[in-house]
Amino acid sequence: MRVYTILPQRHWQDVAPAAREAEAVGFDAVMTVELGHDPLAPLAFAALATSRVELTPSVVVAFPRSPTTLAQQAWDIHANSGGRFVLGLGSQVKGHNERRFGIAWTAPAPRMRDYVTALRAVWQAWETRGRLNFDSPHYKLTLMTPDFSPEPTGLPMVPVTVAAVGEAMLRVAGQVGDGVRLHPLCSRAYLEQVCLPQMMEGMRRSGRSRLHFDVHGGGFVCTGPDAATVAAEMEKARRRIGFYGSTRTYLPILALHGLEDLGAKLHRMSVEGQWDRMGAEISDDTVRIFAACGTYDTLAKVIEQRFGGAADSVDIHFPPGTPPGLAQDLVSDIRRIPHTFAGFNTSW
Repeated sequence: MRVYTILPQRHWQDVAPAAREAEAVGFDAVMTVELGHDPLAPLAFAALATSRVELTPSVVVAFPRSPTTLAQQAWDIHANSGGRFVLGLGSQVKGHNERRFGIAWTAPAPRMRDYVTALRAVWQAWETRGRLNFDSPHYKLTLMTPDFSPEPTGLPMVPVTVAAVGEAMLRVAGQVGDGVRLHPLCSRAYLEQVCLPQMMEGMRRSGRSRLHFDVHGGGFVCTGPDAATVAAEMEKARRRIGFYGSTRTYLPILALHGLEDLGAKLHRMSVEGQWDRMGAEISDDTVRIFAACGTYDTLAKVIEQRFGGAADSVDIHFPPGTPPGLAQDLVSDIRRIPHTFAGFNTSW
């Protein structure tokens, strides 16, 4: 199983040392998230500090950004890293698109399908020096002059993975994506009963192979050297589960486990602004539905039980102060877990 870890984003001077350490430990990829800071700039610094690891945002919010603008940012990181960039895209929910980014909301799955294919049309025009002529219900791109075209890279096309929760977006991920980024609020049952069948249907529609499709995540990992540290990590997950569970988009995941009433209560609490009290509503049993929890001596075992045979990659964030040699051993153990993904197939 492939193993990712997260990069610091607040202070750019911390990025290069963290990226070099992650590569030395043996992580397969370093990732950023789009929360309070830009997810792409740190990956550019990491590209210059490393030579092997994959570089990926998990995820960039797509719709507020023009496909051409994001295509250019991805192109430059991909070119300057020797082809190690993987673009993770997410749609974000309606409220954030409308009230945080100020853009009109349309059905996200068809729009994401058009967005991914628009990116590839732009990249194709740049790499081949061909004409840009992309026309879809959401994006019409027909102008690309030489002065605005970067130099061809001679590298494979940037892989694109799609964040998905609902059935329609899961099918889109399988149909046009090179992988999927599953939400942390995802259980083993939801992964097996909903995610995989819908993604496989999308792959069937486009003739894509599961061997070249990376299934990433689908839950939290709570670990540490002792039970107290694991408990502290579970507290962090508990708060995030409470926050995510308050969003009605994720109600089908809770409903699969008979937690509809919990989801309704969490949503009411969010409307009332009771953000700091949501975690208290999440029991240990509920945390374990959505998280692989175990000390270092059981970590590989609990990850295999939670993700093995379904996911191809997970992200692990060791507590500060974890000795590099220990982290290297733990990552090596996790990487021995079998998985299906055999590499991206993004040839032109």
